[in-house]
Amino acid sequence: MVVRDFMGKLVEKEDIVDIVRQLQNDGNKIVLTNGCFDILHVGHVRYLQKTKSFGDYSVILLNSDNSVKQLKGKSRPINSEYDRAEVLCALECVNFVVIFDEKSPKNLIDEIKPDIYTKGADYNMENLPEIDVIKKNNIEVKFIDFVEGKSTTGTIDKMKNT
Repeated sequence: MVVRDFMGKLVEKEDIVDIVRQLQNDGNKIVLTNGCFDILHVGHVRYLQKTKSFGDYSVILLNSDNSVKQLKGKSRPINSEYDRAEVLCALECVNFVVIFDEKSPKNLIDEIKPDIYTKGADYNMENLPEIDVIKKNNIEVKFIDFVEGKSTTGTIDKMKNT
């Protein structure tokens, strides 16, 4: 089990399951979320702080550059996966960051089996893409409200218009 780089918070996909299992065996509650976190803004920070408030340790599944391009288009991401990972790792509310290359984190969620999964409040239990693995593993879901007017796309658009 090798935790490497960025204050020991950036973890390989192959290692996170063992780390989480050990923490859970020690009685800790693990909360997990995922995202691109391309241009970090106050909405992201509040979302990640709220995510961490639900458990003892937070795991952030970070979309790789390739994954972001598939989801957001060829002009994204603005920041590389390792730059985005380093910024996330600098936050006190983030315990572990795992970069993943797929469009969806479903397989990793299924392997990690966190106690709690957080998602933005634009989702609900009916339209949650990860619902099958959430139900299969009896994972509690918490929906977190967005900060009005704060988004990476909004930031990019504002920069283009100045």
